[in-house]
Amino acid sequence: MHLFGLTGGIASGKSSVAHIWRELGLPIIDADVLAREVVLPGAPALDDIRAEFGDTVIASDGTLDRKALAGIIFADDAKRKRLNQLTHPRITALSLERASELAATGEPLACYEAALIVENGMADAFRPLVVVTASPQNQVKRAVLRDGASEEEARARVVAQTPLADKVKLADIVVDNDGSALDLVTKAKDALVQVCTRMGVKPTRYQLG
Repeated sequence: MHLFGLTGGIASGKSSVAHIWRELGLPIIDADVLAREVVLPGAPALDDIRAEFGDTVIASDGTLDRKALAGIIFADDAKRKRLNQLTHPRITALSLERASELAATGEPLACYEAALIVENGMADAFRPLVVVTASPQNQVKRAVLRDGASEEEARARVVAQTPLADKVKLADIVVDNDGSALDLVTKAKDALVQVCTRMGVKPTRYQLG
């Protein structure tokens, strides 16, 4: 089985592309889902986060208070990087477990969806790498609608991330998501056809001609 990468920036449409592919039958290993698993109560990563950032990032029920943690890491680049150091190795290990499980079922192809593939120097490990882009203005607008963040908060989060232009430089396939939702469906399907062609997998497996 071949595991390829899907990445982008906050509110660029990465998860929307993954959803389209999932609906077509492509297995998706979602780093965000794995990230939630590795910080469940009792998990070593949660203990490390508490030790690093304090009890204020732990909710009354013992779970991670994501909003409190976001308020800290998006205001401090060093702390954001430290959080990644605590969680990313565990997320990577869990993703490899999931990939092995899929390979055992005979799947020829799967997608690893993660925001930090480029930042963690993993672009070459997930070729072909698909990058979903959008203008900063659209990222801010979508983040406000999706997350309920203020425009200022959304803009700060966009600025805090690696510029999408830098990710595009390392991309094999680029999906431009500055158009309509219908446009994105077409572009996502085209991108998956390109991946299948590169990897020798018949697009018809995923309802694509």
